[in-house]
Amino acid sequence: MQVGILYSRIRKDEKLLLLELRDRGHDVTKIDVRKHQFGLDGTTAPIEGLDLVVDRCLSTSRSLYATRFLDSYGVTVVNSPETAKVCADKAENSLALADAGVPTPETEVSFTKEAAMESIENFGYPCVLKPVVGSWGRLMAKIDSRSAAEAILEHKATLGHYEHKVFYVQEFVDKPGRDIRVLATDGEPVAAMVRSSDHWLTNAAKGAETAAFELDDEARELVERASEAVGGGLLGVDLMETGDSYTVHEVNHTVEFKALNEAVGESVDVPAAVVDWLETKADAEVTATA
Repeated sequence: MQVGILYSRIRKDEKLLLLELRDRGHDVTKIDVRKHQFGLDGTTAPIEGLDLVVDRCLSTSRSLYATRFLDSYGVTVVNSPETAKVCADKAENSLALADAGVPTPETEVSFTKEAAMESIENFGYPCVLKPVVGSWGRLMAKIDSRSAAEAILEHKATLGHYEHKVFYVQEFVDKPGRDIRVLATDGEPVAAMVRSSDHWLTNAAKGAETAAFELDDEARELVERASEAVGGGLLGVDLMETGDSYTVHEVNHTVEFKALNEAVGESVDVPAAVVDWLETKADAEVTATA
């Protein structure tokens, strides 16, 4: 398999993936998106002969544009630019899940401080204000009072980027001190872990403790439906427990898996499972074009 890796920084996740690919004898081309130009009819990036390209860009904007250009050249990209577009924007994400009937937290989007305050008051306290673009739990706020809401909305309104003027307000889900991250390939779970913390944010990047988690049939079905809702691919599906059920609050398209690989230990070789799937994707593309 001739595979390209789109990146702007090689993290532990990429190192695990590169090691597994090379151990199997696959030819890997690393493509640093910071060093290439992407034109309407071609690119300086070394894409000739690649069976597929895996998007591991850290930057959302680089991911969205680079994958879109590669797709226009006829290169198979994991994940597709259509999936990336949906997953990169929390409002698009929520709409896709809701349209597919996947349970997801109640959400409202507004475009002025006054309209956002009305949403916050309607949800009641606490509720959550999130940026429409972002990861690792950054710039997310749990709002416990009207005075806190007024201060946060004022700060967001004065920030320069237009995305901060899209107010994404969500109900606060009283989860049991943890959430669930599932790595899935086209809706098939590879492995899952819980991320536990005393803080209301339970991201591994925020220091949450992780442990392997065994999915039940309901969770597996929700992962499959959530994956399909955003277009499929190599995805991180995040669930929260709500009593005896679940809600899906987000699907991630450039999913990190180092913490998951450590959490599940020897029970699942996560990079190997990812490469198994990539090999299947590459074989399918070869067959389709033969």
